[in-house]
Amino acid sequence: MDFRDTPDEAAFRAGLRQWLTDTLPAGWADRTPAPGRWDEAFTREWTRKLYDAGYVGLTWPKEYGGGGAPHTHQGIYLEESARVGAPDHIGVIGLGMAGPTIIAWGTDEQKKRYLPPLLAGEEVWCQGFSEPGSGSDLAGARTRAELDGDEWVVNGQKVWSSYAHIADWCILVVRTDPSASKHAGLSYLLVDMHTPGVEVRPLRQITGDPEFNEVFFTDVRVPRDSMLGQPGEGWNVAMTTLLHERGTLGFALTAALERQVLNLVKLAREVGADDPVVRDQIAQQWIDLQALRFTNYRSLTALQKTGVPGPEGSVAKLHWSETNQRLTKLALSLQGLASQLDGDGAVWDGYWQYQQLRSRGNTIEAGTSEVLRNIIAERVVGLPRSR
Repeated sequence: MDFRDTPDEAAFRAGLRQWLTDTLPAGWADRTPAPGRWDEAFTREWTRKLYDAGYVGLTWPKEYGGGGAPHTHQGIYLEESARVGAPDHIGVIGLGMAGPTIIAWGTDEQKKRYLPPLLAGEEVWCQGFSEPGSGSDLAGARTRAELDGDEWVVNGQKVWSSYAHIADWCILVVRTDPSASKHAGLSYLLVDMHTPGVEVRPLRQITGDPEFNEVFFTDVRVPRDSMLGQPGEGWNVAMTTLLHERGTLGFALTAALERQVLNLVKLAREVGADDPVVRDQIAQQWIDLQALRFTNYRSLTALQKTGVPGPEGSVAKLHWSETNQRLTKLALSLQGLASQLDGDGAVWDGYWQYQQLRSRGNTIEAGTSEVLRNIIAERVVGLPRSR
């Protein structure tokens, strides 16, 4: 593909850069990163500014509040946001997973109901896929839904659900036909998280933050028309979600890694790490970043032709997760004995200590490295199935 911006893309990039400069707090891009996950109030405020400026849902259909722009504009947005370290939209699960799935499978009524408030950040979504005991085996889901008149009655448990503690809605995979095969007995519901019987319990991570959650459903009554697709089609609907999670996630991961590489360079200068071996190690991080970037450019080319993300997104997620772990480990090594400190007295108040601990989850969330290697082997490389 041509890596140079077209005149339209160049104009979009220039306008976005100016908007970010004018809208972000003064000195934002040059600040020292702080440890911790995110500031919810500030993120909600930033989300509204993004939405009002037309930078949310850039590639989504205009009739549902999107911009109808080419996928390259979304890539440019992520690149420029990473360059200055701009905050994310509060609804990352909605934008990257729930929204694209509703666009692909939802009725007109569902699209009109759910997509506009999702874009505006007025309703936050979470994902109810993983369960205790099944992990990455989505087809092994045991949370069940039984039809009672015009309502589904849901009972079961989900785990590792990001944003569930602030979510308004959940994309939920349930078993509606216990007599069918594992894959054929699943269905896909859109569940109001404020419904009686829904209980969210935050899980405190090794970082100290309660970032993930477990969600319990006890006789939760969900309207019959809150299903995406038909009963028994849940596996196919869920595959759409996962393709978008890993496919459209590629540019977001590249943007996040680029920002971390820039932070690493800043750290090396501050601590005076001028050893040739250290420079080689930092250079390797930059090379890994470029490998991820150009892999995503190839995926973007395919996405522009087909309109559907391919399995190559698994390559991006795998590469990013393991590269980010190596990068944060290198950042700690640059600090020497000071890397043992945390909080007060630590370099950047313990930012890199936090990032190293958080990175341990990178190779588990959104598909473990082992699962992703199997996907790449079978669906990208074309090797025979291992089972």
